[in-house]
Amino acid sequence: MTIRVVLVDDQELFRAGVSVIVDSADDMEVVGQAGDGFRAVQVVDEVQPDVVLMDVRMPEMDGVEATRQIFSPERVARRERPVRVVVLTTFNLDDRAATAIRYGASGFLLKDTTPLLLRDAIRTVHHGNAVLAPQDLATLLDGRLRTQAPPPAAYLSLTDKEREVFTAVARGLSNGEIAQDVFVSESTVKTHVGAVLRKLGLRDRVQIVVFAHEHGLVG
Repeated sequence: MTIRVVLVDDQELFRAGVSVIVDSADDMEVVGQAGDGFRAVQVVDEVQPDVVLMDVRMPEMDGVEATRQIFSPERVARRERPVRVVVLTTFNLDDRAATAIRYGASGFLLKDTTPLLLRDAIRTVHHGNAVLAPQDLATLLDGRLRTQAPPPAAYLSLTDKEREVFTAVARGLSNGEIAQDVFVSESTVKTHVGAVLRKLGLRDRVQIVVFAHEHGLVG
């Protein structure tokens, strides 16, 4: 299946270069572009892509606000397919990137990343994974959460095994590593991860990491 990509950046030349990189891959194509966050939200509504490459700093509406609107409950409910957002930034561990991740983005890439890493990142988020190492995501979140809310009732509804899997995902372990840790098959791990996402109302593994840090559930 071809991965449908939308490019969002206020520099037309940058979009043109990224478009060439994306379209050169056999398994992905650019299906829309936007030069600001306001238009980005419109394009995502219109073409329903799989992945959005979102610049953080733009006029009219920045990428953070656009990400928040893309993942608003009413828009998510109207979609026929899930959409993933990768934030593009020139600064490592950018405060705006951290906020975008809390709103639903699946991680961030520096704009000077290589074409190979860019295409790999698109494939990675398309499968529901992060394009940011768990320790880097922890660094992004940990000094930027002024308060940690207590876990909601939904967390208390998780079974002991689901909580065990939740903690392992929050630590950044893969399904294979979790299977070895808790002595179950990878298919069983996938079932537990699905149950955790459903019970907590989360979209993907990245959101499990964010949830864990927001509620002080990981060290």
